[in-house]
Amino acid sequence: MYLPEYFEETNPERISALIEGHPLGMLVTAPDGIPFASHLPFFLEGGAGPKGKLIGHLARANPQWRHFSSGAEVLAVFRGPHAYVSPSWYASPGVPTWNYAVVHVRGRPAIIEGEAGLEGLLERLTRVHESSLQHPWKAEFSGERRAKLLGAIVGFEIEITSVLAKFKLSQNRPPEDRLRVARELGQSGNPTDAAVGKLMSEAMDREF
Repeated sequence: MYLPEYFEETNPERISALIEGHPLGMLVTAPDGIPFASHLPFFLEGGAGPKGKLIGHLARANPQWRHFSSGAEVLAVFRGPHAYVSPSWYASPGVPTWNYAVVHVRGRPAIIEGEAGLEGLLERLTRVHESSLQHPWKAEFSGERRAKLLGAIVGFEIEITSVLAKFKLSQNRPPEDRLRVARELGQSGNPTDAAVGKLMSEAMDREF
């Protein structure tokens, strides 16, 4: 990823917050040099290993899990909020651009072996995503249904080797322009635009 120094985010808490707030990542492998991508929900386990782990699962019918046997690193991409930025919002001359926040995670994948490990993975993922609901659904595995469900998926974990985070939030513009862009986006009726405006305001609060 092209990453100018002024757009680089290095704070672990803000990086984790983006992944946890936007857990549908894109998993990229490149068997025989040909890119292959799947869009999957992930669970970030920050305390596991030196740099943490990503945990997820694939449909067994998806051939991507077979790519793991090569031992090559994989890439998981998480995209946060993004928004168009008009140069009409600047006090000084500029051009149209796009502000956004993304995290690229590289690591080595391994299959989660055994039914107990796979069942535990599903229970954790379900608990995380159901916890905010008024009537959370609870996974209940038994008999034929359990065997069918577990047989249809492949669980995996990725031991993280490196993380690159790019929060492109107009840091290359003068402070006045950044304030104007943050205000315009923050006032937008589009929730995604407003989320970018919020990220910009938070970043400026830390700097100034």
